[in-house]
Amino acid sequence: MSASDKEPVAPFRPEDTDDRFPMHWKSGSLKYGDFADLAKGGTAMLYAAVDKNLHRTVAFKTLHADLRDSEIATCRFVREARVTANIQHPGTVPVYELGRDRMGNLFFSMKKVQGRDLRDILEDIKAEIPDVLDDFPMPRLVDILIQVSQTVAYAHTVGVIHRDLKPANILIGWFGEVIVVDWGLAKIVGEPEKGLKEGLKEVETIADDPALTPPGRHYGTPLYMSPEIARGDPEIDGRSDVFSLGNILFEMLTRSQLLEGETADEVTDRLLNKPLPWPSNVAPELRIPRELEAICVRALRREADDRYQTVQALLDDLQRYRHGEEVSVYKYTGLERLNRWNNQNALTLTAIFAGIAGVIIGWFFSQ
Repeated sequence: MSASDKEPVAPFRPEDTDDRFPMHWKSGSLKYGDFADLAKGGTAMLYAAVDKNLHRTVAFKTLHADLRDSEIATCRFVREARVTANIQHPGTVPVYELGRDRMGNLFFSMKKVQGRDLRDILEDIKAEIPDVLDDFPMPRLVDILIQVSQTVAYAHTVGVIHRDLKPANILIGWFGEVIVVDWGLAKIVGEPEKGLKEGLKEVETIADDPALTPPGRHYGTPLYMSPEIARGDPEIDGRSDVFSLGNILFEMLTRSQLLEGETADEVTDRLLNKPLPWPSNVAPELRIPRELEAICVRALRREADDRYQTVQALLDDLQRYRHGEEVSVYKYTGLERLNRWNNQNALTLTAIFAGIAGVIIGWFFSQ
Protein backbone atom coordinates (compact mmCIF):
# COMPACT_ATOMS: atom_id res chain seq x y z
CA MET A 1 0.00 0.00 0.00
CA SER A 2 1.64 3.17 -1.14
CA ALA A 3 1.18 6.46 0.68
CA SER A 4 -1.21 7.64 -2.02
CA ASP A 5 -3.53 4.68 -1.36
CA LYS A 6 -3.96 5.47 2.33
CA GLU A 7 -7.10 7.14 3.59
CA PRO A 8 -6.40 10.64 4.85
CA VAL A 9 -6.31 11.05 8.61
CA ALA A 10 -8.35 14.09 9.62
CA PRO A 11 -6.33 16.47 11.82
CA PHE A 12 -7.73 17.84 15.06
CA ARG A 13 -9.69 21.07 14.89
CA PRO A 14 -10.19 23.43 17.84
CA GLU A 15 -13.96 22.89 17.72
CA ASP A 16 -13.42 19.13 18.09
CA THR A 17 -11.83 19.57 21.49
CA ASP A 18 -12.84 22.96 22.88
CA ASP A 19 -16.57 23.29 22.21
CA ARG A 20 -18.60 23.64 25.39
CA PHE A 21 -20.24 20.39 26.45
CA PRO A 22 -24.05 20.92 26.52
CA MET A 23 -26.04 20.67 29.74
CA HIS A 24 -28.49 18.30 28.06
CA TRP A 25 -26.41 15.76 26.19
CA LYS A 26 -27.33 12.68 24.22
CA SER A 27 -26.35 9.24 25.40
CA GLY A 28 -26.57 5.68 24.12
CA SER A 29 -27.27 5.25 20.41
CA LEU A 30 -28.62 8.82 20.17
CA LYS A 31 -25.14 10.30 20.42
CA TYR A 32 -24.07 8.68 17.14
CA GLY A 33 -24.71 10.28 13.76
CA ASP A 34 -23.42 10.73 10.20
CA PHE A 35 -23.50 7.00 9.51
CA ALA A 36 -21.62 5.65 6.50
CA ASP A 37 -21.39 2.02 5.37
CA LEU A 38 -18.08 0.27 6.07
CA ALA A 39 -18.71 -3.45 5.65
CA LYS A 40 -21.53 -5.98 5.52
CA GLY A 41 -21.24 -9.47 7.00
CA GLY A 42 -23.49 -12.48 7.27
CA THR A 43 -24.96 -11.39 10.59
CA ALA A 44 -24.01 -7.77 11.14
CA MET A 45 -23.46 -4.41 9.50
CA LEU A 46 -20.49 -2.16 10.25
CA TYR A 47 -20.73 1.61 9.90
CA ALA A 48 -18.50 4.60 10.42
CA ALA A 49 -20.28 7.00 12.77
CA VAL A 50 -19.52 10.22 14.60
CA ASP A 51 -19.68 10.27 18.39
CA LYS A 52 -21.25 13.72 18.89
CA ASN A 53 -20.10 14.00 22.49
CA LEU A 54 -16.41 13.25 21.91
CA HIS A 55 -16.31 14.55 18.31
CA ARG A 56 -14.59 11.46 16.96
CA THR A 57 -15.32 8.89 14.28
CA VAL A 58 -15.93 5.37 15.54
CA ALA A 59 -16.94 2.01 14.11
CA PHE A 60 -20.56 1.15 14.90
CA LYS A 61 -21.65 -2.48 14.56
CA THR A 62 -25.23 -3.71 14.63
CA LEU A 63 -27.06 -6.94 13.88
CA HIS A 64 -29.09 -7.28 10.72
CA ALA A 65 -32.74 -6.54 11.41
CA ASP A 66 -33.89 -10.06 10.50
CA LEU A 67 -31.62 -11.52 13.21
CA ARG A 68 -32.90 -9.30 16.01
CA ASP A 69 -34.92 -12.18 17.48
CA SER A 70 -32.31 -14.87 16.81
CA GLU A 71 -31.04 -16.07 20.17
CA ILE A 72 -27.88 -17.52 18.65
CA ALA A 73 -27.05 -14.38 16.67
CA THR A 74 -27.64 -12.06 19.62
CA CYS A 75 -25.61 -14.26 21.96
CA ARG A 76 -22.71 -14.31 19.52
CA PHE A 77 -22.94 -10.55 19.00
CA VAL A 78 -22.87 -9.75 22.72
CA ARG A 79 -20.05 -12.25 23.25
CA GLU A 80 -17.96 -10.58 20.55
CA ALA A 81 -18.37 -7.18 22.20
CA ARG A 82 -17.62 -8.41 25.71
CA VAL A 83 -14.71 -10.67 24.80
CA THR A 84 -13.08 -7.96 22.67
CA ALA A 85 -13.58 -5.40 25.43
CA ASN A 86 -12.07 -7.63 28.11
CA ILE A 87 -8.98 -8.88 26.29
CA GLN A 88 -7.53 -5.35 26.32
CA HIS A 89 -4.46 -6.05 24.21
CA PRO A 90 -2.87 -3.76 21.58
CA GLY A 91 -3.81 -6.39 19.00
CA THR A 92 -7.55 -6.05 19.64
CA VAL A 93 -9.92 -3.17 18.94
CA PRO A 94 -10.89 -1.04 21.96
CA VAL A 95 -14.64 -1.32 22.54
CA TYR A 96 -16.35 1.87 23.69
CA GLU A 97 -19.96 0.91 24.34
CA LEU A 98 -22.52 -1.91 24.15
CA GLY A 99 -26.22 -1.12 24.09
CA ARG A 100 -29.51 -1.07 22.22
CA ASP A 101 -30.93 1.62 19.97
CA ARG A 102 -34.46 3.07 20.21
CA MET A 103 -35.83 0.07 18.31
CA GLY A 104 -34.23 -2.37 20.71
CA ASN A 105 -31.54 -3.48 18.23
CA LEU A 106 -28.17 -4.40 19.70
CA PHE A 107 -25.10 -2.36 18.81
CA PHE A 108 -21.59 -1.77 20.02
CA SER A 109 -19.11 0.94 19.13
CA MET A 110 -15.35 0.61 18.90
CA LYS A 111 -12.22 2.18 17.49
CA LYS A 112 -12.28 2.64 13.72
CA VAL A 113 -9.10 1.13 12.26
CA GLN A 114 -8.00 2.59 8.94
CA GLY A 115 -6.42 -0.01 6.72
CA ARG A 116 -7.11 -3.30 4.93
CA ASP A 117 -7.75 -6.85 5.99
CA LEU A 118 -5.14 -9.53 5.34
CA ARG A 119 -7.46 -11.39 2.98
CA ASP A 120 -7.42 -8.49 0.51
CA ILE A 121 -3.65 -8.15 0.83
CA LEU A 122 -3.06 -11.86 0.14
CA GLU A 123 -5.41 -11.69 -2.85
CA ASP A 124 -3.38 -8.80 -4.26
CA ILE A 125 -0.15 -10.70 -3.66
CA LYS A 126 -1.61 -13.67 -5.49
CA ALA A 127 -2.53 -11.34 -8.37
CA GLU A 128 1.05 -9.99 -8.25
CA ILE A 129 0.05 -6.36 -7.77
CA PRO A 130 3.48 -4.64 -7.82
CA ASP A 131 2.89 -2.11 -5.01
CA VAL A 132 1.51 -4.78 -2.69
CA LEU A 133 4.38 -7.17 -3.45
CA ASP A 134 6.80 -4.37 -2.57
CA ASP A 135 4.94 -3.42 0.62
CA PHE A 136 4.43 -6.99 1.86
CA PRO A 137 7.52 -9.11 1.24
CA MET A 138 7.76 -12.39 3.14
CA PRO A 139 9.60 -10.90 6.16
CA ARG A 140 6.77 -8.42 6.71
CA LEU A 141 4.13 -11.14 6.34
CA VAL A 142 5.95 -13.19 8.98
CA ASP A 143 6.06 -10.13 11.23
CA ILE A 144 2.29 -9.74 10.80
CA LEU A 145 1.77 -13.38 11.79
CA ILE A 146 4.03 -12.84 14.81
CA GLN A 147 1.85 -9.93 15.95
CA VAL A 148 -1.32 -11.97 15.41
CA SER A 149 0.21 -14.85 17.39
CA GLN A 150 1.13 -12.48 20.22
CA THR A 151 -2.47 -11.32 20.46
CA VAL A 152 -3.85 -14.87 20.36
CA ALA A 153 -1.27 -16.11 22.88
CA TYR A 154 -2.32 -13.34 25.25
CA ALA A 155 -5.99 -14.20 24.73
CA HIS A 156 -5.20 -17.80 25.66
CA THR A 157 -3.58 -16.67 28.92
CA VAL A 158 -6.84 -14.96 29.92
CA GLY A 159 -8.89 -18.01 28.94
CA VAL A 160 -10.17 -17.09 25.45
CA ILE A 161 -9.81 -19.27 22.32
CA HIS A 162 -10.67 -17.44 19.09
CA ARG A 163 -11.79 -20.45 16.95
CA ASP A 164 -12.29 -18.39 13.79
CA LEU A 165 -8.84 -17.10 12.84
CA LYS A 166 -8.58 -16.29 9.15
CA PRO A 167 -7.10 -13.53 6.96
CA ALA A 168 -10.42 -11.68 6.80
CA ASN A 169 -10.35 -11.31 10.59
CA ILE A 170 -6.91 -9.67 10.63
CA LEU A 171 -6.77 -5.93 9.98
CA ILE A 172 -3.57 -4.20 8.89
CA GLY A 173 -3.64 -0.49 9.69
CA TRP A 174 -2.02 2.19 7.57
CA PHE A 175 0.53 2.78 10.31
CA GLY A 176 1.53 -0.81 11.01
CA GLU A 177 -1.23 -1.84 13.42
CA VAL A 178 -2.15 -5.54 13.31
CA ILE A 179 -5.57 -6.15 14.83
CA VAL A 180 -7.42 -9.44 15.38
CA VAL A 181 -11.18 -8.98 15.12
CA ASP A 182 -14.43 -10.99 15.22
CA TRP A 183 -14.32 -12.76 18.58
CA GLY A 184 -17.98 -13.79 18.34
CA LEU A 185 -17.16 -17.49 18.05
CA ALA A 186 -14.67 -17.42 20.92
CA LYS A 187 -14.70 -20.18 23.51
CA ILE A 188 -14.22 -19.22 27.13
CA VAL A 189 -12.06 -21.80 28.86
CA GLY A 190 -14.10 -23.55 31.52
CA GLU A 191 -17.49 -23.12 29.86
CA PRO A 192 -19.33 -26.28 28.79
CA GLU A 193 -18.46 -26.95 25.15
CA LYS A 194 -22.11 -27.63 24.41
CA GLY A 195 -23.29 -24.43 26.05
CA LEU A 196 -24.17 -22.65 22.84
CA LYS A 197 -25.48 -25.82 21.19
CA GLU A 198 -27.93 -27.00 23.81
CA GLY A 199 -28.63 -23.76 25.62
CA LEU A 200 -29.61 -22.17 22.32
CA LYS A 201 -32.00 -24.42 20.43
CA GLU A 202 -31.76 -22.56 17.15
CA VAL A 203 -29.43 -24.59 14.96
CA GLU A 204 -28.84 -23.24 11.50
CA THR A 205 -27.37 -25.07 8.50
CA ILE A 206 -23.89 -24.58 7.17
CA ALA A 207 -23.53 -21.93 4.51
CA ASP A 208 -22.85 -23.20 0.99
CA ASP A 209 -19.87 -20.88 0.67
CA PRO A 210 -17.01 -22.50 2.64
CA ALA A 211 -15.20 -19.16 2.88
CA LEU A 212 -17.90 -17.66 5.08
CA THR A 213 -18.52 -18.33 8.73
CA PRO A 214 -22.02 -19.83 8.88
CA PRO A 215 -24.43 -17.41 10.59
CA GLY A 216 -25.41 -18.64 14.02
CA ARG A 217 -22.89 -21.47 14.01
CA HIS A 218 -20.08 -21.32 16.54
CA TYR A 219 -17.58 -23.63 14.88
CA GLY A 220 -15.64 -21.39 12.53
CA THR A 221 -15.01 -20.87 8.83
CA PRO A 222 -14.73 -24.19 6.92
CA LEU A 223 -11.63 -23.15 4.93
CA TYR A 224 -9.72 -22.30 8.11
CA MET A 225 -11.23 -24.52 10.81
CA SER A 226 -9.15 -27.08 12.66
CA PRO A 227 -9.78 -30.83 12.25
CA GLU A 228 -11.14 -31.13 15.80
CA ILE A 229 -13.72 -28.43 15.11
CA ALA A 230 -14.66 -30.11 11.83
CA ARG A 231 -15.08 -33.43 13.66
CA GLY A 232 -17.21 -31.83 16.33
CA ASP A 233 -14.88 -32.91 19.14
CA PRO A 234 -16.39 -32.15 22.56
CA GLU A 235 -13.29 -30.40 23.90
CA ILE A 236 -11.55 -27.65 21.94
CA ASP A 237 -8.39 -25.99 23.27
CA GLY A 238 -5.77 -23.50 22.12
CA ARG A 239 -4.24 -25.97 19.67
CA SER A 240 -7.22 -25.31 17.42
CA ASP A 241 -5.97 -21.74 17.00
CA VAL A 242 -2.48 -23.13 16.32
CA PHE A 243 -3.86 -24.99 13.30
CA SER A 244 -5.62 -21.89 11.98
CA LEU A 245 -2.42 -19.85 12.33
CA GLY A 246 -0.57 -22.55 10.42
CA ASN A 247 -3.25 -22.36 7.74
CA ILE A 248 -2.70 -18.61 7.42
CA LEU A 249 1.08 -19.15 7.21
CA PHE A 250 0.51 -21.73 4.45
CA GLU A 251 -1.37 -19.11 2.44
CA MET A 252 1.39 -16.56 3.01
CA LEU A 253 4.03 -19.02 1.81
CA THR A 254 2.24 -20.46 -1.21
CA ARG A 255 -0.17 -17.68 -2.29
CA SER A 256 -2.90 -20.33 -2.36
CA GLN A 257 -5.30 -21.78 0.20
CA LEU A 258 -4.61 -24.98 2.06
CA LEU A 259 -8.10 -26.37 1.44
CA GLU A 260 -10.33 -26.30 -1.61
CA GLY A 261 -13.90 -27.33 -2.31
CA GLU A 262 -17.16 -26.11 -3.77
CA THR A 263 -19.08 -26.80 -0.56
CA ALA A 264 -18.33 -26.96 3.15
CA ASP A 265 -18.74 -30.75 3.03
CA GLU A 266 -16.04 -31.05 0.35
CA VAL A 267 -13.69 -28.84 2.34
CA THR A 268 -14.31 -30.87 5.51
CA ASP A 269 -13.66 -34.13 3.67
CA ARG A 270 -10.30 -32.84 2.39
CA LEU A 271 -9.39 -31.60 5.85
CA LEU A 272 -10.19 -34.86 7.64
CA ASN A 273 -9.47 -37.56 5.05
CA LYS A 274 -6.91 -36.34 2.50
CA PRO A 275 -3.17 -35.74 3.00
CA LEU A 276 -2.48 -32.05 3.58
CA PRO A 277 0.07 -30.66 1.10
CA TRP A 278 3.48 -29.29 1.95
CA PRO A 279 4.00 -25.65 0.94
CA SER A 280 7.05 -26.41 -1.23
CA ASN A 281 5.05 -28.96 -3.24
CA VAL A 282 2.31 -26.42 -3.91
CA ALA A 283 4.56 -23.52 -4.89
CA PRO A 284 8.11 -24.78 -5.66
CA GLU A 285 8.81 -21.68 -7.75
CA LEU A 286 8.59 -19.43 -4.67
CA ARG A 287 11.64 -20.99 -2.98
CA ILE A 288 9.95 -21.21 0.40
CA PRO A 289 12.43 -21.12 3.31
CA ARG A 290 12.74 -24.61 4.73
CA GLU A 291 12.53 -23.43 8.31
CA LEU A 292 9.26 -21.58 7.67
CA GLU A 293 7.91 -24.66 5.92
CA ALA A 294 8.82 -26.79 8.94
CA ILE A 295 7.00 -24.37 11.25
CA CYS A 296 3.95 -24.41 8.97
CA VAL A 297 3.85 -28.20 8.66
CA ARG A 298 4.15 -28.69 12.43
CA ALA A 299 1.29 -26.26 13.08
CA LEU A 300 -0.87 -28.08 10.51
CA ARG A 301 -0.62 -31.58 11.93
CA ARG A 302 -4.04 -33.19 11.80
CA GLU A 303 -3.84 -34.53 15.33
CA ALA A 304 -3.63 -31.82 17.98
CA ASP A 305 -1.09 -33.80 20.03
CA ASP A 306 1.34 -33.66 17.09
CA ARG A 307 1.21 -29.86 16.66
CA TYR A 308 2.80 -27.08 18.63
CA GLN A 309 1.11 -27.49 21.98
CA THR A 310 0.64 -23.76 22.49
CA VAL A 311 0.47 -20.64 20.34
CA GLN A 312 3.40 -19.34 22.40
CA ALA A 313 5.57 -22.26 21.17
CA LEU A 314 4.64 -21.41 17.57
CA LEU A 315 5.34 -17.75 18.25
CA ASP A 316 8.76 -18.58 19.73
CA ASP A 317 9.79 -20.40 16.56
CA LEU A 318 8.55 -17.59 14.31
CA GLN A 319 10.60 -15.11 16.33
CA ARG A 320 13.66 -17.37 16.23
CA TYR A 321 13.36 -17.48 12.46
CA ARG A 322 13.14 -13.71 12.18
CA HIS A 323 16.14 -13.28 14.48
CA GLY A 324 18.24 -15.73 12.47
CA GLU A 325 18.24 -18.34 15.22
CA GLU A 326 17.57 -22.06 14.90
CA VAL A 327 13.92 -23.06 15.05
CA SER A 328 12.93 -26.03 17.16
CA VAL A 329 11.08 -28.07 14.51
CA TYR A 330 13.69 -28.05 11.74
CA LYS A 331 16.50 -30.61 11.54
CA TYR A 332 19.63 -28.81 10.43
CA THR A 333 22.40 -30.61 8.56
CA GLY A 334 26.02 -30.10 9.53
CA LEU A 335 26.58 -28.00 6.41
CA GLU A 336 23.57 -25.80 7.20
CA ARG A 337 24.85 -25.21 10.72
CA LEU A 338 28.27 -24.31 9.33
CA ASN A 339 26.75 -21.90 6.82
CA ARG A 340 24.59 -20.34 9.54
CA TRP A 341 27.64 -19.91 11.77
CA ASN A 342 29.58 -18.35 8.91
CA ASN A 343 26.73 -15.97 8.08
CA GLN A 344 26.23 -14.95 11.69
CA ASN A 345 29.95 -14.43 12.27
CA ALA A 346 30.89 -12.99 8.89
CA LEU A 347 31.87 -9.60 10.30
CA THR A 348 33.93 -11.16 13.07
CA LEU A 349 35.73 -13.44 10.61
CA THR A 350 36.34 -10.53 8.25
CA ALA A 351 37.84 -8.49 11.07
CA ILE A 352 40.05 -11.41 12.18
CA PHE A 353 41.32 -12.07 8.66
CA ALA A 354 41.88 -8.36 8.09
CA GLY A 355 43.87 -8.18 11.32
CA ILE A 356 45.96 -11.21 10.36
CA ALA A 357 46.55 -9.78 6.88
CA GLY A 358 47.61 -6.47 8.43
CA VAL A 359 50.12 -8.22 10.68
CA ILE A 360 51.55 -10.22 7.77
CA ILE A 361 51.81 -7.17 5.55
CA GLY A 362 53.44 -5.15 8.33
CA TRP A 363 55.93 -7.95 9.00
CA PHE A 364 56.69 -8.24 5.28
CA PHE A 365 57.51 -4.56 4.92
CA SER A 366 59.49 -4.53 8.12
CA GLN A 367 61.69 -7.21 6.65
